[in-house]
Amino acid sequence: MQRTLSKSKLLAYRQCPKRLWLEVHLPEACEDSGTIQAAHAAGHQVGEAARQIYDPLRRGKLIDPQAEGLDAAVARTQALLQTAQPIFEAGFRAEGALAFADVMLPTGRGSRVGWHMVEVKSATCVKDYHRDDAAIQAFLARASGVPLRSVALAHIDSNWTYPGNSDYQGLLVEEDLTEEAFARAGEVRGWITEAQAIVARKQPPRIATSEQCSAPYECGFIAHCQSQEPQAQHPVHWLPRRSQALKAHISKHYIRELSELSNDLLNSTQQRVKAATLADRAYFDQHAASQALAAHKLPGYFIDFETIQFAVPIWKGTRPYQQIPFQFSVHRLGRTGLATHHAFLDLSGNNPSRAFAQALIAACGERGPVFVYNAAFETTRIRELAERHPRLAPALQAINARVVDLLPVARQHYYHPSQQGSWSIKAVLPALCPDLRYEQLDGVQDGTAAQQAYLEAIAPATGVARKALLKRQLRAYCHLDTWAMVRLWAAFTGNTVKAWAKQDA
Repeated sequence: MQRTLSKSKLLAYRQCPKRLWLEVHLPEACEDSGTIQAAHAAGHQVGEAARQIYDPLRRGKLIDPQAEGLDAAVARTQALLQTAQPIFEAGFRAEGALAFADVMLPTGRGSRVGWHMVEVKSATCVKDYHRDDAAIQAFLARASGVPLRSVALAHIDSNWTYPGNSDYQGLLVEEDLTEEAFARAGEVRGWITEAQAIVARKQPPRIATSEQCSAPYECGFIAHCQSQEPQAQHPVHWLPRRSQALKAHISKHYIRELSELSNDLLNSTQQRVKAATLADRAYFDQHAASQALAAHKLPGYFIDFETIQFAVPIWKGTRPYQQIPFQFSVHRLGRTGLATHHAFLDLSGNNPSRAFAQALIAACGERGPVFVYNAAFETTRIRELAERHPRLAPALQAINARVVDLLPVARQHYYHPSQQGSWSIKAVLPALCPDLRYEQLDGVQDGTAAQQAYLEAIAPATGVARKALLKRQLRAYCHLDTWAMVRLWAAFTGNTVKAWAKQDA
Protein backbone atom coordinates (compact mmCIF):
# COMPACT_ATOMS: atom_id res chain seq x y z
CA MET A 1 0.00 0.00 0.00
CA GLN A 2 1.38 3.38 -1.00
CA ARG A 3 2.13 5.84 1.79
CA THR A 4 1.02 9.44 1.74
CA LEU A 5 4.20 11.47 2.05
CA SER A 6 4.16 14.82 3.81
CA LYS A 7 5.88 17.87 2.41
CA SER A 8 8.58 17.54 5.07
CA LYS A 9 9.25 13.99 3.86
CA LEU A 10 9.63 15.22 0.28
CA LEU A 11 12.03 17.92 1.42
CA ALA A 12 13.96 15.28 3.39
CA TYR A 13 14.21 13.29 0.15
CA ARG A 14 15.50 16.37 -1.64
CA GLN A 15 18.27 16.67 0.95
CA CYS A 16 19.17 12.97 1.09
CA PRO A 17 17.16 9.88 0.05
CA LYS A 18 18.62 7.99 2.99
CA ARG A 19 17.26 10.62 5.38
CA LEU A 20 13.76 10.06 3.97
CA TRP A 21 14.05 6.28 4.41
CA LEU A 22 15.22 6.67 8.00
CA GLU A 23 12.46 9.16 8.84
CA VAL A 24 9.88 6.60 7.73
CA HIS A 25 11.45 3.33 8.90
CA LEU A 26 13.74 4.28 11.79
CA PRO A 27 12.55 7.61 13.25
CA GLU A 28 13.82 6.73 16.73
CA ALA A 29 17.41 7.09 15.44
CA CYS A 30 16.91 10.82 14.94
CA GLU A 31 18.66 13.06 17.48
CA ASP A 32 17.54 16.66 17.08
CA SER A 33 20.06 19.10 18.50
CA GLY A 34 19.22 22.13 20.57
CA THR A 35 19.80 24.23 17.47
CA ILE A 36 17.15 22.32 15.53
CA GLN A 37 14.71 22.57 18.42
CA ALA A 38 15.31 26.32 18.63
CA ALA A 39 14.63 26.63 14.90
CA HIS A 40 11.33 24.79 15.31
CA ALA A 41 10.38 27.12 18.17
CA ALA A 42 11.22 30.17 16.06
CA GLY A 43 9.08 28.84 13.22
CA HIS A 44 6.15 28.41 15.59
CA GLN A 45 6.52 31.99 16.87
CA VAL A 46 6.65 33.41 13.34
CA GLY A 47 3.61 31.37 12.37
CA GLU A 48 1.61 32.88 15.22
CA ALA A 49 2.71 36.38 14.23
CA ALA A 50 1.76 35.68 10.61
CA ARG A 51 -1.80 34.86 11.60
CA GLN A 52 -2.06 38.23 13.30
CA ILE A 53 -0.50 40.03 10.33
CA TYR A 54 -2.66 38.41 7.66
CA ASP A 55 -5.84 38.33 9.71
CA PRO A 56 -5.90 41.45 11.92
CA LEU A 57 -9.70 41.23 12.34
CA ARG A 58 -9.49 37.59 13.44
CA ARG A 59 -12.01 36.39 10.87
CA GLY A 60 -9.91 33.53 9.56
CA LYS A 61 -9.99 29.84 10.42
CA LEU A 62 -7.11 27.79 11.80
CA ILE A 63 -6.93 24.09 11.00
CA ASP A 64 -5.17 21.87 13.53
CA PRO A 65 -4.30 18.55 11.83
CA GLN A 66 -2.88 17.05 15.03
CA ALA A 67 -6.09 17.64 16.96
CA GLU A 68 -8.52 17.05 14.10
CA GLY A 69 -6.73 14.22 12.31
CA LEU A 70 -5.36 14.35 8.76
CA ASP A 71 -8.50 13.18 6.96
CA ALA A 72 -10.72 15.59 8.87
CA ALA A 73 -8.27 18.47 8.33
CA VAL A 74 -8.22 17.92 4.56
CA ALA A 75 -12.02 17.64 4.45
CA ARG A 76 -12.45 20.80 6.51
CA THR A 77 -10.07 22.61 4.18
CA GLN A 78 -12.23 21.75 1.19
CA ALA A 79 -15.29 23.11 2.98
CA LEU A 80 -13.56 26.35 4.00
CA LEU A 81 -12.33 26.91 0.45
CA GLN A 82 -15.95 27.50 -0.49
CA THR A 83 -15.97 30.58 1.77
CA ALA A 84 -14.13 33.89 1.49
CA GLN A 85 -12.02 34.08 4.64
CA PRO A 86 -8.37 33.52 5.47
CA ILE A 87 -7.42 29.90 6.14
CA PHE A 88 -4.35 28.90 8.13
CA GLU A 89 -2.77 25.44 7.83
CA ALA A 90 -5.04 24.45 4.95
CA GLY A 91 -4.45 20.80 4.05
CA PHE A 92 -4.10 19.40 0.52
CA ARG A 93 -3.67 15.76 -0.47
CA ALA A 94 -3.00 14.58 -4.02
CA GLU A 95 -0.94 12.03 -5.96
CA GLY A 96 0.44 10.35 -2.84
CA ALA A 97 1.53 13.48 -0.99
CA LEU A 98 0.15 15.83 1.64
CA ALA A 99 0.95 19.40 2.66
CA PHE A 100 -0.45 22.14 4.86
CA ALA A 101 -0.20 25.72 3.64
CA ASP A 102 0.66 28.39 6.19
CA VAL A 103 -1.68 31.05 4.80
CA MET A 104 -4.47 30.99 2.20
CA LEU A 105 -6.08 34.33 1.38
CA PRO A 106 -9.19 34.75 -0.85
CA THR A 107 -8.63 36.97 -3.85
CA GLY A 108 -10.68 38.23 -6.78
CA ARG A 109 -14.42 38.34 -7.38
CA GLY A 110 -17.06 36.57 -9.43
CA SER A 111 -15.58 34.13 -11.92
CA ARG A 112 -12.07 35.23 -10.86
CA VAL A 113 -12.44 34.17 -7.24
CA GLY A 114 -9.28 32.34 -6.27
CA TRP A 115 -6.63 32.03 -3.61
CA HIS A 116 -3.29 33.59 -2.74
CA MET A 117 -0.96 31.18 -0.93
CA VAL A 118 1.75 32.41 1.43
CA GLU A 119 4.43 30.17 2.85
CA VAL A 120 5.87 31.77 5.99
CA LYS A 121 9.50 31.21 6.98
CA SER A 122 11.53 32.32 9.98
CA ALA A 123 14.56 32.97 7.75
CA THR A 124 15.59 36.48 6.71
CA CYS A 125 15.82 35.69 2.98
CA VAL A 126 14.52 33.23 0.40
CA LYS A 127 16.66 30.10 0.16
CA ASP A 128 16.73 27.42 -2.53
CA TYR A 129 14.93 24.84 -0.41
CA HIS A 130 12.20 27.39 0.28
CA ARG A 131 11.58 27.42 -3.46
CA ASP A 132 11.21 23.63 -3.40
CA ASP A 133 8.79 24.05 -0.50
CA ALA A 134 6.63 26.54 -2.40
CA ALA A 135 6.65 24.38 -5.53
CA ILE A 136 5.36 21.38 -3.55
CA GLN A 137 2.65 23.43 -1.86
CA ALA A 138 1.48 24.94 -5.13
CA PHE A 139 1.46 21.58 -6.92
CA LEU A 140 -0.63 19.84 -4.26
CA ALA A 141 -3.10 22.72 -3.94
CA ARG A 142 -3.68 22.87 -7.69
CA ALA A 143 -3.82 19.08 -7.97
CA SER A 144 -6.54 19.22 -5.32
CA GLY A 145 -8.61 21.51 -7.52
CA VAL A 146 -7.87 24.78 -5.75
CA PRO A 147 -8.08 27.86 -8.02
CA LEU A 148 -4.67 29.07 -6.92
CA ARG A 149 -3.85 32.47 -8.44
CA SER A 150 -0.53 33.26 -6.80
CA VAL A 151 2.15 31.93 -4.46
CA ALA A 152 4.50 33.96 -2.28
CA LEU A 153 7.10 33.26 0.33
CA ALA A 154 7.08 35.56 3.35
CA HIS A 155 10.30 35.89 5.30
CA ILE A 156 11.46 38.09 8.16
CA ASP A 157 12.71 41.61 7.51
CA SER A 158 15.74 41.75 9.79
CA ASN A 159 15.87 45.56 9.52
CA TRP A 160 12.35 46.02 10.92
CA THR A 161 12.08 47.42 14.43
CA TYR A 162 9.31 46.32 16.75
CA PRO A 163 7.15 49.34 17.75
CA GLY A 164 5.58 47.55 20.71
CA ASN A 165 1.96 46.88 21.66
CA SER A 166 1.92 43.54 19.81
CA ASP A 167 1.99 45.34 16.45
CA TYR A 168 3.86 43.08 14.02
CA GLN A 169 2.85 44.72 10.76
CA GLY A 170 6.05 44.95 8.73
CA LEU A 171 7.77 41.95 10.33
CA LEU A 172 7.32 39.90 7.13
CA VAL A 173 8.10 40.72 3.52
CA GLU A 174 6.78 38.69 0.60
CA GLU A 175 8.58 37.50 -2.51
CA ASP A 176 6.37 36.35 -5.36
CA LEU A 177 7.18 32.82 -6.55
CA THR A 178 4.08 32.17 -8.63
CA GLU A 179 5.62 31.69 -12.05
CA GLU A 180 8.48 29.57 -10.77
CA ALA A 181 6.30 27.40 -8.49
CA PHE A 182 3.70 26.72 -11.19
CA ALA A 183 6.40 25.85 -13.73
CA ARG A 184 7.88 23.13 -11.51
CA ALA A 185 4.82 20.86 -11.36
CA GLY A 186 6.58 18.18 -13.39
CA GLU A 187 9.58 18.25 -11.06
CA VAL A 188 7.39 17.87 -7.99
CA ARG A 189 5.52 14.94 -9.53
CA GLY A 190 8.89 13.31 -10.17
CA TRP A 191 10.02 13.89 -6.57
CA ILE A 192 6.90 12.19 -5.27
CA THR A 193 7.42 9.17 -7.51
CA GLU A 194 11.11 8.87 -6.61
CA ALA A 195 10.42 9.36 -2.90
CA GLN A 196 7.74 6.67 -2.93
CA ALA A 197 10.24 4.28 -4.48
CA ILE A 198 12.78 5.03 -1.74
CA VAL A 199 10.23 4.49 1.02
CA ALA A 200 9.16 1.16 -0.51
CA ARG A 201 12.68 -0.25 -0.22
CA LYS A 202 13.39 -2.79 2.51
CA GLN A 203 16.86 -1.38 3.12
CA PRO A 204 18.09 2.22 3.12
CA PRO A 205 20.03 3.47 0.11
CA ARG A 206 23.80 3.29 0.54
CA ILE A 207 24.80 6.92 0.87
CA ALA A 208 27.90 7.96 2.81
CA THR A 209 27.87 10.88 5.23
CA SER A 210 29.12 14.04 3.55
CA GLU A 211 28.19 17.66 2.92
CA GLN A 212 24.49 16.83 2.56
CA CYS A 213 24.36 15.94 6.26
CA SER A 214 24.42 19.63 7.17
CA ALA A 215 23.06 21.34 4.06
CA PRO A 216 20.61 22.84 3.56
CA TYR A 217 19.94 22.07 7.22
CA GLU A 218 21.33 19.84 9.93
CA CYS A 219 20.21 16.20 9.78
CA GLY A 220 19.32 14.50 13.05
CA PHE A 221 20.42 11.10 11.69
CA ILE A 222 24.09 11.98 11.21
CA ALA A 223 25.24 10.19 14.37
CA HIS A 224 23.32 7.06 13.35
CA CYS A 225 24.74 7.11 9.83
CA GLN A 226 28.28 7.67 11.02
CA SER A 227 27.94 4.74 13.42
CA GLN A 228 27.25 2.48 10.44
CA GLU A 229 30.39 3.55 8.59
CA PRO A 230 34.05 2.62 9.04
CA GLN A 231 35.57 5.38 11.17
CA ALA A 232 38.78 7.09 10.18
CA GLN A 233 41.41 7.11 12.91
CA HIS A 234 42.33 10.72 12.14
CA PRO A 235 39.50 12.15 9.98
CA VAL A 236 40.31 14.84 7.44
CA HIS A 237 37.39 16.94 8.72
CA TRP A 238 39.54 17.72 11.77
CA LEU A 239 41.47 20.12 9.54
CA PRO A 240 40.32 23.68 10.31
CA ARG A 241 39.22 26.16 7.66
CA ARG A 242 39.34 23.83 4.67
CA SER A 243 39.20 25.77 1.41
CA GLN A 244 36.82 24.82 -1.37
CA ALA A 245 39.79 23.61 -3.40
CA LEU A 246 40.93 21.36 -0.56
CA LYS A 247 37.40 20.04 -0.05
CA ALA A 248 37.17 19.25 -3.75
CA HIS A 249 40.52 17.43 -3.68
CA ILE A 250 39.45 15.37 -0.66
CA SER A 251 36.16 14.46 -2.31
CA LYS A 252 37.71 13.66 -5.71
CA HIS A 253 40.30 11.32 -4.23
CA TYR A 254 38.05 9.84 -1.51
CA ILE A 255 40.50 10.86 1.20
CA ARG A 256 39.43 10.03 4.75
CA GLU A 257 42.65 10.05 6.78
CA LEU A 258 44.86 13.05 7.59
CA SER A 259 47.91 10.93 6.80
CA GLU A 260 46.74 10.65 3.18
CA LEU A 261 46.96 14.42 2.63
CA SER A 262 50.18 15.96 1.35
CA ASN A 263 51.51 18.91 3.34
CA ASP A 264 51.80 20.83 0.08
CA LEU A 265 48.01 21.18 0.11
CA LEU A 266 47.88 22.55 3.66
CA ASN A 267 48.57 25.93 5.22
CA SER A 268 50.82 26.26 8.24
CA THR A 269 48.01 25.92 10.79
CA GLN A 270 46.62 22.84 9.07
CA GLN A 271 50.10 21.33 8.93
CA ARG A 272 50.46 21.93 12.67
CA VAL A 273 47.12 20.22 13.32
CA LYS A 274 48.08 17.28 11.16
CA ALA A 275 51.50 16.86 12.77
CA ALA A 276 50.20 17.10 16.34
CA THR A 277 47.36 14.70 15.60
CA LEU A 278 49.48 12.03 13.92
CA ALA A 279 52.16 12.29 16.63
CA ASP A 280 49.49 12.35 19.37
CA ARG A 281 51.41 15.14 21.05
CA ALA A 282 50.37 18.68 21.92
CA TYR A 283 52.02 21.67 20.29
CA PHE A 284 52.64 24.52 22.76
CA ASP A 285 54.96 27.45 22.22
CA GLN A 286 54.52 28.81 25.72
CA HIS A 287 57.26 31.41 25.34
CA ALA A 288 55.62 32.92 22.26
CA ALA A 289 52.21 32.88 23.95
CA SER A 290 53.64 34.68 26.96
CA GLN A 291 55.32 37.26 24.74
CA ALA A 292 52.03 37.90 22.92
CA LEU A 293 50.40 38.83 26.24
CA ALA A 294 53.36 40.54 27.92
CA ALA A 295 52.28 44.09 27.08
CA HIS A 296 48.91 43.69 28.81
CA LYS A 297 49.61 44.34 32.47
CA LEU A 298 47.36 43.45 35.38
CA PRO A 299 44.88 44.17 36.77
CA GLY A 300 42.89 42.57 33.98
CA TYR A 301 39.24 41.76 33.43
CA PHE A 302 37.98 38.55 31.82
CA ILE A 303 34.46 38.93 30.43
CA ASP A 304 31.86 36.72 28.77
CA PHE A 305 28.25 37.40 27.70
CA GLU A 306 25.16 35.28 27.20
CA THR A 307 22.59 36.60 24.76
CA ILE A 308 19.08 35.85 23.56
CA GLN A 309 17.55 36.51 20.17
CA PHE A 310 13.94 36.37 19.08
CA ALA A 311 12.67 35.76 15.57
CA VAL A 312 9.60 37.73 16.69
CA PRO A 313 10.84 40.52 18.99
CA ILE A 314 9.16 40.87 22.37
CA TRP A 315 10.77 44.16 23.46
CA LYS A 316 9.98 47.53 21.92
CA GLY A 317 12.81 48.99 19.86
CA THR A 318 14.49 45.66 19.08
CA ARG A 319 14.84 43.87 15.75
CA PRO A 320 14.31 40.25 14.70
CA TYR A 321 17.27 38.06 15.65
CA GLN A 322 19.00 40.96 17.37
CA GLN A 323 21.27 39.50 20.04
CA ILE A 324 20.34 41.00 23.39
CA PRO A 325 22.76 40.35 26.28
CA PHE A 326 21.00 39.19 29.44
CA GLN A 327 23.95 37.90 31.46
CA PHE A 328 27.65 38.51 31.98
CA SER A 329 30.47 37.16 34.09
CA VAL A 330 33.57 39.22 34.89
CA HIS A 331 36.64 37.92 36.66
CA ARG A 332 39.06 40.62 37.81
CA LEU A 333 42.63 39.38 38.16
CA GLY A 334 44.83 41.58 40.32
CA ARG A 335 48.60 41.96 40.32
CA THR A 336 48.91 39.51 43.21
CA GLY A 337 47.11 36.78 41.28
CA LEU A 338 43.86 37.06 43.23
CA ALA A 339 40.78 36.70 41.02
CA THR A 340 37.48 38.19 42.15
CA HIS A 341 34.18 37.67 40.41
CA HIS A 342 31.25 39.89 39.46
CA ALA A 343 28.11 38.77 37.65
CA PHE A 344 24.89 40.10 36.14
CA LEU A 345 21.77 38.11 35.29
CA ASP A 346 18.33 39.56 34.57
CA LEU A 347 15.46 37.04 34.59
CA SER A 348 12.68 39.62 34.98
CA GLY A 349 11.47 39.17 31.42
CA ASN A 350 12.03 42.87 30.69
CA ASN A 351 14.61 44.17 28.23
CA PRO A 352 17.87 43.80 30.19
CA SER A 353 20.02 46.00 27.93
CA ARG A 354 20.36 49.21 29.98
CA ALA A 355 20.87 47.46 33.33
CA PHE A 356 23.35 45.09 31.67
CA ALA A 357 25.36 47.99 30.23
CA GLN A 358 25.42 49.90 33.51
CA ALA A 359 26.53 46.84 35.48
CA LEU A 360 29.21 45.99 32.90
CA ILE A 361 30.70 49.48 33.12
CA ALA A 362 30.86 49.21 36.89
CA ALA A 363 32.40 45.73 36.81
CA CYS A 364 35.14 46.51 34.27
CA GLY A 365 36.70 49.50 35.99
CA GLU A 366 38.39 52.27 34.04
CA ARG A 367 41.77 50.80 33.13
CA GLY A 368 43.46 47.48 32.52
CA PRO A 369 43.09 44.95 29.69
CA VAL A 370 39.68 43.39 29.10
CA PHE A 371 40.27 39.80 27.99
CA VAL A 372 37.76 37.94 25.84
CA TYR A 373 37.78 34.72 23.86
CA ASN A 374 36.78 35.53 20.28
CA ALA A 375 36.57 39.31 20.44
CA ALA A 376 34.11 39.81 17.61
CA PHE A 377 31.19 38.62 19.69
CA GLU A 378 31.60 40.71 22.85
CA THR A 379 32.87 43.83 21.07
CA THR A 380 29.91 43.77 18.68
CA ARG A 381 27.46 43.44 21.57
CA ILE A 382 29.15 46.32 23.41
CA ARG A 383 29.04 48.48 20.28
CA GLU A 384 25.32 47.73 19.86
CA LEU A 385 24.69 48.65 23.50
CA ALA A 386 26.49 51.94 22.93
CA GLU A 387 24.29 52.68 19.92
CA ARG A 388 21.10 51.96 21.87
CA HIS A 389 22.17 53.89 24.98
CA PRO A 390 24.06 57.04 23.87
CA ARG A 391 24.60 58.33 27.41
CA LEU A 392 26.51 55.17 28.25
CA ALA A 393 28.37 55.10 24.92
CA PRO A 394 31.65 56.73 26.03
CA ALA A 395 32.15 54.28 28.88
CA LEU A 396 31.16 51.30 26.73
CA GLN A 397 33.44 52.37 23.89
CA ALA A 398 36.26 52.73 26.40
CA ILE A 399 35.79 49.08 27.38
CA ASN A 400 35.98 48.02 23.74
CA ALA A 401 39.21 49.98 23.34
CA ARG A 402 40.78 47.83 26.08
CA VAL A 403 39.77 44.43 24.66
CA VAL A 404 42.45 41.76 24.21
CA ASP A 405 41.48 38.57 22.38
CA LEU A 406 42.85 35.29 23.76
CA LEU A 407 41.62 33.21 20.81
CA PRO A 408 44.40 34.23 18.36
CA VAL A 409 46.97 33.45 21.06
CA ALA A 410 45.54 29.98 21.47
CA ARG A 411 45.23 29.40 17.73
CA GLN A 412 48.80 30.49 16.98
CA HIS A 413 50.62 28.92 19.90
CA TYR A 414 48.66 25.93 21.21
CA TYR A 415 47.06 22.80 19.82
CA HIS A 416 46.19 19.46 21.38
CA PRO A 417 44.96 16.44 19.36
CA SER A 418 41.83 16.26 21.52
CA GLN A 419 40.68 19.58 20.05
CA GLN A 420 39.90 17.84 16.74
CA GLY A 421 40.46 20.99 14.72
CA SER A 422 38.56 23.35 17.01
CA TRP A 423 39.85 26.24 19.10
CA SER A 424 36.59 26.88 20.89
CA ILE A 425 37.18 27.42 24.58
CA LYS A 426 35.27 24.21 25.26
CA ALA A 427 37.86 22.32 23.19
CA VAL A 428 40.98 24.05 24.49
CA LEU A 429 40.08 24.17 28.19
CA PRO A 430 40.04 20.41 28.99
CA ALA A 431 43.34 20.01 27.15
CA LEU A 432 45.19 22.77 29.01
CA CYS A 433 43.22 22.59 32.28
CA PRO A 434 41.87 19.04 32.64
CA ASP A 435 40.38 19.79 36.06
CA LEU A 436 37.83 22.12 34.43
CA ARG A 437 35.15 20.58 32.24
CA TYR A 438 31.85 21.93 31.00
CA GLU A 439 30.23 18.50 31.11
CA GLN A 440 30.57 18.58 34.89
CA LEU A 441 28.08 21.46 35.06
CA ASP A 442 24.49 20.77 36.03
CA GLY A 443 21.90 21.50 33.33
CA VAL A 444 23.45 24.35 31.33
CA GLN A 445 26.63 23.30 29.55
CA ASP A 446 26.67 25.40 26.37
CA GLY A 447 25.30 28.58 24.84
CA THR A 448 22.24 26.95 23.29
CA ALA A 449 21.26 25.43 26.62
CA ALA A 450 21.77 28.84 28.24
CA GLN A 451 19.31 30.41 25.82
CA GLN A 452 16.77 27.67 26.44
CA ALA A 453 17.19 28.06 30.20
CA TYR A 454 16.69 31.82 29.92
CA LEU A 455 13.49 31.43 27.91
CA GLU A 456 12.13 28.96 30.43
CA ALA A 457 13.13 31.16 33.36
CA ILE A 458 11.29 34.24 32.04
CA ALA A 459 8.16 32.30 31.05
CA PRO A 460 5.21 33.25 33.29
CA ALA A 461 4.34 29.59 33.87
CA THR A 462 7.75 28.75 35.38
CA GLY A 463 7.54 28.13 39.12
CA VAL A 464 9.69 29.86 41.74
CA ALA A 465 11.76 26.78 42.57
CA ARG A 466 12.43 25.93 38.94
CA LYS A 467 13.39 29.53 38.17
CA ALA A 468 15.82 29.54 41.10
CA LEU A 469 17.43 26.33 39.80
CA LEU A 470 17.80 27.78 36.30
CA LYS A 471 19.33 30.92 37.77
CA ARG A 472 21.97 28.87 39.60
CA GLN A 473 22.74 26.86 36.47
CA LEU A 474 23.08 29.96 34.31
CA ARG A 475 25.38 31.63 36.83
CA ALA A 476 27.57 28.54 37.11
CA TYR A 477 27.90 28.21 33.33
CA CYS A 478 28.81 31.84 32.67
CA HIS A 479 31.17 31.83 35.68
CA LEU A 480 33.08 28.89 34.22
CA ASP A 481 33.46 30.72 30.89
CA THR A 482 35.45 33.54 32.48
CA TRP A 483 37.26 31.42 35.05
CA ALA A 484 38.36 29.27 32.10
CA MET A 485 39.86 32.35 30.47
CA VAL A 486 41.73 33.21 33.67
CA ARG A 487 43.18 29.70 33.70
CA LEU A 488 44.11 29.83 30.01
CA TRP A 489 45.81 33.19 30.57
CA ALA A 490 47.76 31.66 33.45
CA ALA A 491 48.85 28.72 31.27
CA PHE A 492 49.88 31.00 28.41
CA THR A 493 51.83 33.42 30.59
CA GLY A 494 53.27 30.92 33.05
CA ASN A 495 51.76 32.74 36.00
CA THR A 496 49.93 31.24 38.94
CA VAL A 497 46.47 32.27 40.02
CA LYS A 498 46.58 32.18 43.79
CA ALA A 499 42.90 32.12 44.67
CA TRP A 500 39.56 33.45 43.62
CA ALA A 501 36.65 34.96 45.48
CA LYS A 502 33.07 35.37 44.29
CA GLN A 503 31.10 38.62 44.36
CA ASP A 504 27.86 38.18 42.43
CA ALA A 505 25.87 41.30 41.69
